[in-house]
Amino acid sequence: MKFTKIAVAAVFAFAFGNAYAFHSGGVAECEGCHSMHNSFEGAPNVTGRTFAAGTGPYLLKANDQSGSCLNCHQSPDVAPSSYHISTAGVTPYDSTSPVEMTPGGDFAWLKKTMNVVIRGNTAFDGNPGQRHGHNIIAADFGFVQDPDLTVAPGGTYPASALGCQACHDPHGRYRRFADGTVATTGLPTFNSGSYTNSNAPIAGISAVGVYRILGGVGYQPKSLTGSFAFANPAYDAVVASTYNRSEATTQTAYALGRNSAEWCANCHGGMLQNSYTSGMAGLRHPAGNAAHLTQPIADNYNTYISSGRLGAIANRFSTLVPFEIGVADSTLATYTSLKAFAAAPTQAATTNNVTCLSCHRVHASGFESMLRFFYLNEFMTVADSAGTALYDSSTTENKINYGYNVTQQTNAYYGRPATAFGPYARSQCNKCHAKD
Repeated sequence: MKFTKIAVAAVFAFAFGNAYAFHSGGVAECEGCHSMHNSFEGAPNVTGRTFAAGTGPYLLKANDQSGSCLNCHQSPDVAPSSYHISTAGVTPYDSTSPVEMTPGGDFAWLKKTMNVVIRGNTAFDGNPGQRHGHNIIAADFGFVQDPDLTVAPGGTYPASALGCQACHDPHGRYRRFADGTVATTGLPTFNSGSYTNSNAPIAGISAVGVYRILGGVGYQPKSLTGSFAFANPAYDAVVASTYNRSEATTQTAYALGRNSAEWCANCHGGMLQNSYTSGMAGLRHPAGNAAHLTQPIADNYNTYISSGRLGAIANRFSTLVPFEIGVADSTLATYTSLKAFAAAPTQAATTNNVTCLSCHRVHASGFESMLRFFYLNEFMTVADSAGTALYDSSTTENKINYGYNVTQQTNAYYGRPATAFGPYARSQCNKCHAKD
């Protein structure tokens, strides 16, 4: 009977163009995540626990909080699929590959430890899985605490408490009203505010959820002791509802408005830097609402085709190196602007700004430091005898067969073949800096 209810709900969701109906921008149905008695049709629904042992913490249908999320958000997919953020069955040192291509990335990259060849020398375990993203803890799914870092880089958030709930409010309390204000109560949340086709809030009647049910000002998971409440609000963004797909031919509509770097600074405060003077103490790459692109950087971004090639290009914006468009905070006009940008991205300008997400994926990526592109070697691609671009043999499978294969690299670049970058392409840092 329960399956029938879910199936009917799914039919209604697709019939009305809303494939993300489970959360709908707010709290989902209680039974989707919690179990009163750790039972489902006569059998325990929490791995490793008998009826007497009970459910997981907070009556969850898993042994930890991230596990309850991955019950739905992990899948043994062979291609990008819907709301999945982790590919099942991925293991290190083999040809298995994460396939999900959401803007945030695929957590399964945390399970891919690679050897790479750097300047002719094989670096064994030179690209360890734990460096590919946020090391969420989900025992039922094989995700464990970061073995190296005990706290967030640039902050104090404990690695032992890192899970989906560290960033996302599982009950989706943060909601945006028609006047642009955000609160945790006031009006019911009737729709997600995350998508290019999301409905607008109705004044005096309803609200919409903030982007991706992120935690806002004052948010701290119930399970976390100490003082770690967020000081900065959830950031403004929209993405196409068909966001999990290959970008081999067409990029996924995506627009960042403001505050994403500040939101990351809730845990990584030491990394936030809005301006700089060359040589200053503690210099880091600028990122923040005030870290505007300079005119030379904007010009580079708008004309960069590939290594050594600058010119007029039709599609200047790249989801491999996104920027914030820098619109005002959480107003209806903001979301109108975001939806317009996602539909037809404009060229970079000095009103746009750098954000942490310009270089990093928020969940995990195929590359060191959860970057959107490979940076450990000189070349991303090389060329065959006919001059056709190939992925660089220094980062593909070596004689020990432990490195990246072509499928893994293609998936890490969201379906883009080597020819999308051209022969002898260097790091995508050059999209802004054009030093190649």
